Amino acid sequence: MADELPAHSTRRHLLDGGYALGLLVVAVVFGHWFLAPATLPASTPPAEDSAPRIASPAGEIAPAPAPTAAITERTPRPWPLRVEGRVLGPERQPVAGVSIAADGREVQPDAEGRFVLEDLPPDTVVVVKLPGYEKVAIEPTSRPIEVVLRPHVVKAAYLTYYGVSDRGIRGRVFDLLAHTELNAVVIDVKGDRGWIPYRTDVRAARSVGAQGPVMIRDFERMIRDLKARGVYTIARIVTFKDNVLARARPDVAVIDTRTGEPWVDNEQLAWVDPFREEVWTYNLEIAKEAARKGFDEIQFDYVRFPTDGRLSATRYSRPVTRETRLRAIGGFLGRARRELGAMGVFVAADIFGYTAFNDSDTDIGQRIEDLAQHLDYICPMVYPSGYHLGIPGYRNPVLFPYQVVHESVRLIRRRTGSQPVRVRPWLQDFRDYAFDKRFFGVEEIRAQIRGADDAGGVGWMLWNPRNEYTAAALRAKGPVAAR
Repeated sequence: MADELPAHSTRRHLLDGGYALGLLVVAVVFGHWFLAPATLPASTPPAEDSAPRIASPAGEIAPAPAPTAAITERTPRPWPLRVEGRVLGPERQPVAGVSIAADGREVQPDAEGRFVLEDLPPDTVVVVKLPGYEKVAIEPTSRPIEVVLRPHVVKAAYLTYYGVSDRGIRGRVFDLLAHTELNAVVIDVKGDRGWIPYRTDVRAARSVGAQGPVMIRDFERMIRDLKARGVYTIARIVTFKDNVLARARPDVAVIDTRTGEPWVDNEQLAWVDPFREEVWTYNLEIAKEAARKGFDEIQFDYVRFPTDGRLSATRYSRPVTRETRLRAIGGFLGRARRELGAMGVFVAADIFGYTAFNDSDTDIGQRIEDLAQHLDYICPMVYPSGYHLGIPGYRNPVLFPYQVVHESVRLIRRRTGSQPVRVRPWLQDFRDYAFDKRFFGVEEIRAQIRGADDAGGVGWMLWNPRNEYTAAALRAKGPVAAR
């Protein structure tokens, strides 16, 4: 190394140079002996936490471990052959109606809240759920599981197909989620025309042109971000009003007897036949894709027979009676509950407000007692403007928003009996269109919220077709964000 010394070192005395070189050699040898690390593996994985991880709400994504040179694949964490657990309510007592979803299966605990799962594949997440309570996701653990459920009241705003794709509109609603009592959002996954706002992998949807004119390229990241903020996500799927599917597949459409073409309603939009199980499968494949994207709840809208247009000109694949209508709608929702519930999501349906007051199926296949057995949430549209004939005791419903909502929710709850299904109504946040065209503002919206709460509803959802919500009607979020 002496010939690599700088040129000015030659001006030093030979003795000084030799002395310095000797010190350098000694330092290098001593430093290598004292400081060099022992031979270690490239990485040492952390020890497994001995306590079960049971408190994270379903859908939350834990930070991924930092990659290392020595680890190229993550080793799945195993479950024991037999997994035992217990689910309790907030008072640490067993509660009825709980379900446990894992590996495409769904089981119910016994009367003491105990359950057993066997032969779970590695890395399976077990989801414990009960309507009205937070879902709980459980990762693999070798110890017995105990879950104590916490009440969860959903307060949501709705984003239309076009609204969720517009940065400005979406940003305004997300800002309300950050600063007000809102803790949930309803997003059009299949909107009123049958379009899907993200790149779908459902082959049947692509083949009929359901991809739609707008595309949210990073939809999954948006859902992950919402989940990380504790926002409850609801996928709205418009079911039997489907202009795209009916036009592409007239063989599954409601047919107009006058023309032989797909029948259309007053909006000039076509419907598909609720009797057709191909239609059921189509909607359920879209719903399953939404569940895999991380939605907490699948909410079916227009899960009924049509109400407007030339109804006398409709032709279905089967005779239409009260009994056949109820079997069609109940059959679809029953299948949806079986297949989607096993994926760990809640299942809901939007229904007409008048179904609260009618013992019949309201001529659309919706009867409370028949629907309740298949749903986690019943979501009546109790907009005062929607009761064009009024309700008993209130001929002009827009003058009595509290009473209309309260009575509707109360009656539906009474008719659901002891079933675990919960009632979460849609509330009106738009100008009246049926009576005196009055503006629905802070007073009317707060009155509806009180009506829903006082009648025993578990939360509420605001509807505005323009996604313009009355922020002043919403309470400020507390120091701890509500989930």
